[in-house]
Amino acid sequence: MKLIVSSFTLLKQLQSISGVLTTNATIPILENFLFQLNNNELTITASDLETTITTRLKVESKDKGTIAIPGKILLEILKTFNEQPLTFSINDKNNIIEISSDYGKYKLNGEKGEDYPRVPVIDKSNHIELPSAVLHEAINKTIFATGNDDLRPVMSGVFCQLSDDSTVFVATDAHRLVRYRRTDIKSKQAGSFILPKKPLTLLKNILPSEETRVKVDYNEANAFFSFENYELICRLIDGRYPNYEAVIPVDNPNVLTIDRVAFLNSIKRVSIFANKTTYQVKLSIKGSELSVSAEDVDFANEANERLTCSYEGADMDIAFNARFLADMVANLDTEEILVHMSLPNRAGILTPGKDHATKGEDILMLVMPVMIG
Repeated sequence: MKLIVSSFTLLKQLQSISGVLTTNATIPILENFLFQLNNNELTITASDLETTITTRLKVESKDKGTIAIPGKILLEILKTFNEQPLTFSINDKNNIIEISSDYGKYKLNGEKGEDYPRVPVIDKSNHIELPSAVLHEAINKTIFATGNDDLRPVMSGVFCQLSDDSTVFVATDAHRLVRYRRTDIKSKQAGSFILPKKPLTLLKNILPSEETRVKVDYNEANAFFSFENYELICRLIDGRYPNYEAVIPVDNPNVLTIDRVAFLNSIKRVSIFANKTTYQVKLSIKGSELSVSAEDVDFANEANERLTCSYEGADMDIAFNARFLADMVANLDTEEILVHMSLPNRAGILTPGKDHATKGEDILMLVMPVMIG
């Protein structure tokens, strides 16, 4: 089996899917890329059994066959080449791969392609199509709020809820919650599933920036994303997602409107002086003035800043975890943001300001307060 391929093109494609590979895999062959050659089309697969990504590229060949090539060494050698054609010659009997470049020849030992785990097939599936930019934004806006608690695996992923009037993406770790809703993306069939964090991160990195349609097929066990020359299949998280709507306070009469960047920078500066266990920052709102403060009694550290704002409601003192608050403010990309509150012991809700212009997009971020102390 023989093929000729551009070194840069091959490296780019391999790097885009290499995040799936794991060292010390339970099945050693999963440390390899699977090459499947069909004349002038090469399909490359990487998998950890939970997530599988395939990519296709054009090569010069008239052969057919499969081989599993060690991922780490192949990536290392490709990174050292200038742009040039590489010739891969594979001995089907002993699985020896010989790579010829302008500089010389390199041999490495592969494994039989037939021994590579089979790619899951999606059957009896529902599907939806959405623009790559929308999916990228949905992942960006939610993935940071997912949990890491092994005892609550359903909260370690992003919940997707499809209906005939909207598509909703939700993430929560019980301390914060993000609901990203698109009223311009609808599904004829209602459905829901929980996507794990790892495949979402990989997907975000390979989604094209230009406007491309992404087809999503899903059943009870797997989700299948396909676009351009990529396909990603991931096993879904099994379980019932919490009733997220029940934790979102409905009546929030106190509304703070503030410049997003100024607020974010203030939180970052002041939180340096906060207690390193709670990361508590306190917001004191009186009239058109916001005080952002923090202190660490153990080290006698403290900081206080004053910002101008617009505020409707009763004077209030409320405290939040600075890291959670900063993450949310950073992920809202409008000039101004609104903070909706009711009581110091009730969740605060962040939404984009009036300059939010993306049609069909509805973003809500919720953060639980911490006891002022």
